[in-house]
Amino acid sequence: MRISHISAARRLCPRVAAPLRLHRCQSSITTANLPPPLAVPPESLSLSEWSATVEEELIKLASRPLRPLTLADLIRFGRPPLSPKSLLASARFTRENLPVRLSRRILALRNLPFIIVSNPHVSQIFDNYRQSLRAIIASPLHPTTPAEEHKFTETLTDIVKTHSNTIPTLARGFLECRRYTTPAEVTSFLDQHLRERIGTRLMAEQHIALHLASTTSPEEAAAHTAIQDLGGDASTYIGTIDTALQPARLIHSCSSFVGDICELRYGVRPQIVIDGDPDVRFPYIPVHLEYIATELLKNAFRATVEAGATDPVRITIAKDPYSEGISMRVRDRGGGISPDDFPNIWSYSFTTFSNAGDENEDDALGRFNTGVASVGDGSSIAGLGYGLPLSRAYAEYFGGSLQVQSAYGWGTDVYLKLKGVAVDTI
Repeated sequence: MRISHISAARRLCPRVAAPLRLHRCQSSITTANLPPPLAVPPESLSLSEWSATVEEELIKLASRPLRPLTLADLIRFGRPPLSPKSLLASARFTRENLPVRLSRRILALRNLPFIIVSNPHVSQIFDNYRQSLRAIIASPLHPTTPAEEHKFTETLTDIVKTHSNTIPTLARGFLECRRYTTPAEVTSFLDQHLRERIGTRLMAEQHIALHLASTTSPEEAAAHTAIQDLGGDASTYIGTIDTALQPARLIHSCSSFVGDICELRYGVRPQIVIDGDPDVRFPYIPVHLEYIATELLKNAFRATVEAGATDPVRITIAKDPYSEGISMRVRDRGGGISPDDFPNIWSYSFTTFSNAGDENEDDALGRFNTGVASVGDGSSIAGLGYGLPLSRAYAEYFGGSLQVQSAYGWGTDVYLKLKGVAVDTI
């Protein structure tokens, strides 16, 4: 299936973020050996050009400890509409933390081997991060007026749009450079990069959502977020978090979408059965669960069809009795995963690196069997082999987990655990 067909079917999934002349050619693609953290955060400075001074500032920012982002951080400013004081506090929190995250990604990209970072797709992402850092640092370090907060939100909106295609663009760059690196090196770099990107993008989108919910009508705010797309109730949202998310409802929506794609590709539509506690609700980020559910259902549907199985895909949902979280099992009778393939299921671009060989890259990028979901504002990652490892990254980001158990010749069980956050006092 072509990517354009998938994009036409529906816009889906998360809304789940150095100059080339200064490239450093190193053998490692990690961000090890950064300078020690600073005792005092560096001052803000205007990045009118990428000078030696800015280079020094970049190193200082990247050397600061990366502050983990938690769900509690995202709801700490209260339910919208926020007061002007709380909205400014949210803006300051975002402004203080984003430069560190962007700087770390710039150094990580620049430390790639020269032949990889010279690839036009990788270098485009590199330049996007540089421009985003310039835009953020040009904003006041501590916004103090509604006008400054509004301008800062506009900057964040532009940055989110700029990075909406980061994953597919970066993936194509690594695909083109596959002869110059190993799958293990690619997986190591992408795992760190995409996990940090989740927090960076979410931090920006959370403030944007809080701003819209606090300064516009509920209808206008919903129109600019994922609330309408996901069929949610704006009154239960705190920014990007739905405090009463019903997984069963979201799974039905994802099943409908994946079923349409499956029927178009194979001519049949597997059925699902949801049991356990289908009425359970918990506070979580809908677009993260949407991406994970879409990927798991895509795998289960394809396996079911290709095995000629008639059993429905069974999804069991259970509420965690000790915390604000859920456990979910997706079970299919699609024959399981080959023992030869199973060790590689968590490798980014496993299919394109291991199975595609020298086939036409557009064909490799468009195949149904390696992904039908999208990342960002509708940018498809179909065919990139990123589905399972990226799903695990989303699950683990806030302390959850994703595990796969295969009974080859019978079927596959996938176990998903997600941890929410207590919102009773908000």
